[in-house]
Amino acid sequence: MSEILHLLPFVALAAFLAEYIDSSLGMGFGTTLTPIILLMGFEPLQVVPAVLLSEFVTGLVAAWLHHTMGNVRLVRGSIDLPVALVLGGLGILGASTAALVAVNLPKEWLGRYIGLTVLATGILLLFTAKHAIRFSWRRLAAIGLLAAFNKSIGGGGYGALIVGGQMLSGLNPKAAIGVTSLAEAVVCLASLVTYFLLTRSFDWQLSMSLLVGALLSTPLAALTVKRLRLPHLRLGVALGACALGLVITLGFARA
Repeated sequence: MSEILHLLPFVALAAFLAEYIDSSLGMGFGTTLTPIILLMGFEPLQVVPAVLLSEFVTGLVAAWLHHTMGNVRLVRGSIDLPVALVLGGLGILGASTAALVAVNLPKEWLGRYIGLTVLATGILLLFTAKHAIRFSWRRLAAIGLLAAFNKSIGGGGYGALIVGGQMLSGLNPKAAIGVTSLAEAVVCLASLVTYFLLTRSFDWQLSMSLLVGALLSTPLAALTVKRLRLPHLRLGVALGACALGLVITLGFARA
């Protein structure tokens, strides 16, 4: 146990870097951080709830920072708040549906499916980069359900699909990233409560290390989004989704 405690500063550093990427592009926190912590020697039952807690707290903080810096308007009368609430509600619905499917499919198939879905989203964003897209609730709802389904059956790909999906539904990248932070916080809270009711176990030391590292990076990430021009941010999201999709797909292909 003492050897594990010595790793906590490195856990905080990994969380800082992963959250900076996640709050800047709206994707990558759980997908990149979870395997890193597992490789450090922590058990899955320690890692999963700790990551969910950190995603919940940092999602709320990041959403508030994006709002205060003008990246997104999470207030009554704006389009951003209802989008966030709809995506959060669909996330809970998709999560419960996915649980029935996940137990009957091989993990390798699930991983490749998620990776290819995220990769396809990134490619679509690249091909539509110079086209104006009208807002569509139908596209948004469909992608919201798909993203939540993916997160529940494989634990990854949610942020990339939600951010990319909002952009493909007509929202600008800055608002999409802020909305994703709030929507993912709602989904993570539901998953965290379910996980705790099932296991009744929690590693507070690991959770606090993740929280400290992740929270320190959120102001920097929100400021990065504020400073970036929309075309550059859209390209960054598209390339990030492509890279994340390739990493997930190749990782499960070698498994």
